[in-house]
Amino acid sequence: MTAELVRGQNHPLSQARLEIRVSAGRPIVAAATLSDEQGTVHGVEWVAHPGSPTLPGLEVSRQAAADHRLAVDLDAMPDPVHRIHVLLGLPVGVGGPLSFGAVAAPFLAVTGLDGTEVATYTVTGLEAESAVVALELYRRQGAWKVRAVGQGYAGGLAELLTDQGLPEAAQLAGAINDAVASGLARSVAAPPPRTSDGDRTRQTAAPARNPDQQGSPYGTSPGAQPTGPGRPGQTPPGDPSTVPPRSAPTDGPIDYSHPRRRNTAPPPPPPAAPPAAPGRPTQPVAGDATGWSMEERLYNQVWGMFEDLARTTASYRSAADFAESRMEKELDQVLSDPRARLGGQGDAARAAARAKHDQLVDQARQSLDRDVAQLVAESQVVEPALPAAYAGWDNPAWHAYQVPMELPMAMRLGDLHLPESPQLRIPLLVRLPLERGIWVDAGRAGSPDGSFTDAHDLRRLAMEAAVAHTARLLAVHPAGEFTVHVIDPAGSGAQALAPLVRTGVLAAPPAVGAAGVTETLGRLTQRVDLVQMAIRGGASDALPPDLDTAQQLLVVNDFPHGFDDRAVTQLRYLADEGPAVGVHLMMVADREDATAYGPLLDPLWRSLLRLTPVPDDHLADPWVGHAWTYEPPLVPPDSLVFQQVLTQVATARRSWNR
Repeated sequence: MTAELVRGQNHPLSQARLEIRVSAGRPIVAAATLSDEQGTVHGVEWVAHPGSPTLPGLEVSRQAAADHRLAVDLDAMPDPVHRIHVLLGLPVGVGGPLSFGAVAAPFLAVTGLDGTEVATYTVTGLEAESAVVALELYRRQGAWKVRAVGQGYAGGLAELLTDQGLPEAAQLAGAINDAVASGLARSVAAPPPRTSDGDRTRQTAAPARNPDQQGSPYGTSPGAQPTGPGRPGQTPPGDPSTVPPRSAPTDGPIDYSHPRRRNTAPPPPPPAAPPAAPGRPTQPVAGDATGWSMEERLYNQVWGMFEDLARTTASYRSAADFAESRMEKELDQVLSDPRARLGGQGDAARAAARAKHDQLVDQARQSLDRDVAQLVAESQVVEPALPAAYAGWDNPAWHAYQVPMELPMAMRLGDLHLPESPQLRIPLLVRLPLERGIWVDAGRAGSPDGSFTDAHDLRRLAMEAAVAHTARLLAVHPAGEFTVHVIDPAGSGAQALAPLVRTGVLAAPPAVGAAGVTETLGRLTQRVDLVQMAIRGGASDALPPDLDTAQQLLVVNDFPHGFDDRAVTQLRYLADEGPAVGVHLMMVADREDATAYGPLLDPLWRSLLRLTPVPDDHLADPWVGHAWTYEPPLVPPDSLVFQQVLTQVATARRSWNR
């Protein structure tokens, strides 16, 4: 039976290997400190945090997230460790609320590896605090217990770590914040939170916007969040509890009731899978997720596969790490006994330790292979059923392409995979309208396999990738609802841009030279200012009649070539303020070319989703923070689909403009 703790209450722990699951509704930082019997933390090496996530017997998330899993192995704790404190903090310098009083109360669940909850705690009563010691696991007379703490600190992680006795508290808090900012910059945007847990049925947090609900023609507002996917993964039953929906800070009271205890009206159930033969797994079905339309069901299903692969791989890696640490501990014990180092007794003990290690790893690998096989079978059913916006360029869906009448929920930006399962590719879907800009990195020294090391080839590939992304954005938007501007100061991207120029899908020829940069940036900056003033003043009808109300995309090649200080400031302004009013940015740039600006441009790079023109393992998932290998979307050689799609888009654009 689960113990629902209140502040100060404790509960015995009967299992050594545990997970601590955290749900907060908004991205937060999770960390942990180890301390001795007197509660002393003996240095930064006793702190697990996003910049250094692993300690003996303990692993925390590598980035800020709304949903965390912390792995704890009490048997692997060093003998001096008697206390483990679980710390939560709000990210600093990356936007969002400044205190826990502005968000829903964090919920923590201590579970066994089978998902069974041992104890839960909702951290209530927080107001101005931005960091909190949520839980304490402590050893008393040889047995471990968990205690609900809930001690908050208005001074954030620096004050909290100082209170833990760390003299380097301020420096460590800064290092944690830097690691979080770096993690958020490379992370795929988290999908909207799930609303219930339990079986393998996918759930959505809220219904998609129905035709009677109208949104702003200028894109999402700064606090708006999309609705969408989430499903319990292939991990054991009792998957992490639901997290509250994201919301903008409010002046009203915060609802501290945890959403897993709420009843919400779900959308219609997914189609039932055909019954499986006895002893055989259920056959996968395309659209096997909750949603109001097949598009939403497929979107949710893809995100569910993404999460399932992230979590089952995390379980495998955790089991392999545990097996390794256990073998090392047993080997150390053998070596510490002089009698065991002589004769066959030591050899037998070492062989037994390695045999246990291999057995544990083999068991974990079998579980991973079983889950991956199920996901591969699901992928083989889902991929052919994807609509064009979600499909690869080689999907037959593009042969039947027609300019859409409505904006889809999302679009595909490439594929992701992990080294443990290279045969399984997960589509990288991002919600529309875009919530952050895109940076196609032209500065990679080469791909993991050692190819494409020529800098000129990489810049060409980067521009070709940007054109492919731009073409897809044009293709998935209804006619007249997406306008593309290009800045190519030196004209170096002319060859890659030729399909866009030749078909006439651009608003104007690519801007060249310093004058072109100044004119284009000034026009888009003025548009952002006008729309912002109209929205804030509630006077949308006062906008100039010739204002293009379509979503705007600015593609910038060879930054910072052709940019002066004023142009750089305008570009940063567009990156920060543009998405909320329908102006989006796509950069094709090598960050090293802009080193003269120093840290001034760090917020710009962090605000953009970094993609690469060649496969690279730089993207992180929003659940456990694996480094996923990203593969850009490639148009098949000699395929006419790309040209045909652009021609249809241009024809529809001309008809709409008449």
